[in-house]
Amino acid sequence: MRVICDLELHSRFARAVSKDMNIETLKAWGIKKGIDIIGTGDFTHPVWFSELKSQLEEAEPGLYKRKGSSSPIRFFLSAEISCIYTQGGRGRRVHILLYAPSLAAVEKINAQLGWQGNLKSDGRPIIGISCKELAKIALNASPECLVIPAHVWTPWFGLLGSMSGFDSLQECFEELTPHIFAVETGLSSDPPMNWRITELDNRSIVSFSDAHSPANIGREATVFELKEKTYQAIAEAIRQKNADNKIDFTIEFYPEEGMYHWDGHRNCEVRLSPAETKKYNGICPVCGKKVTVGVMNRVDALATRPEGYDQLVINGKNEFNILLNVPVNELKNMTQAMVAEGVQRVREGKLQITPGYDGTYGIIKVFSDEEREKPLGQSSLF
Repeated sequence: MRVICDLELHSRFARAVSKDMNIETLKAWGIKKGIDIIGTGDFTHPVWFSELKSQLEEAEPGLYKRKGSSSPIRFFLSAEISCIYTQGGRGRRVHILLYAPSLAAVEKINAQLGWQGNLKSDGRPIIGISCKELAKIALNASPECLVIPAHVWTPWFGLLGSMSGFDSLQECFEELTPHIFAVETGLSSDPPMNWRITELDNRSIVSFSDAHSPANIGREATVFELKEKTYQAIAEAIRQKNADNKIDFTIEFYPEEGMYHWDGHRNCEVRLSPAETKKYNGICPVCGKKVTVGVMNRVDALATRPEGYDQLVINGKNEFNILLNVPVNELKNMTQAMVAEGVQRVREGKLQITPGYDGTYGIIKVFSDEEREKPLGQSSLF
């Protein structure tokens, strides 16, 4: 069955959130939007959690409904934590999504987090522990809990963001990295941008709304194909552990509409592409202060593949077909001119080769360092 899920939003107990974000309103807007499963948000807040316990009942394993309601809308126990701490000599500010399979698991998480910060202060509490420590707490509460970095590229609170994030999941979670099965795109990135990162190859890419008001529910969502509608089925789809349960696709904002897609300085009304930021050495050309480096620039900095790689593989059927069969003139219309030129050089054996020796790999270069500094022109992907 196809199931549309929006699993990141906030209750009225979080800062800058509409007072209308309550169970009944979420249910009504879920029906209006056509969403099947909605995150509860903010299960760490004591008053909100009390409401969840009193107003919801389990409908299917790990999924909840409004008590006494015949509505098809289901609720998924969720929370977002703001981890603010120091690691590697730098201040880190990272938002992490937590998902729990039961109210009992939530109670265990809240009991532990209550020792670390004031859970009453905000629906998205600030906790002075590392992301890794947060993951430990969640997984100790239940191994079925899911830990997912929220809006992973956002400059200020994204795990891979430019201002206070990390350069990799491994750097952040260390030995617990294998337990991080997904990242959430945020409004300023989309799956193709995330697919440029090798570390994300075996991880799911999910998108949710991060709604602070009812009307914004579903502005992004993830569509699952499930054998049955349960928490476990959704978790298996995210973990990619069962072919019967999978992520079908995501419903996206245009990432350009997100607040942090490009770089810039809002006070000076300066908007910069990554190339322009490089030209100005990261400095606002109006006031001389540092610009906020956005999502596109950050993806470019960490990417291990050129933009459009996955679309190229789709258009060219597969990698070997591109390398062996697609005419170079056609490739120039499908991808960057430099990629087409590189394929042609590989076919013709025009490579710079440094042989391996004594257990050390050799080095094969398609382009010289000088050519990489001054790349060939780029053609459109579409």
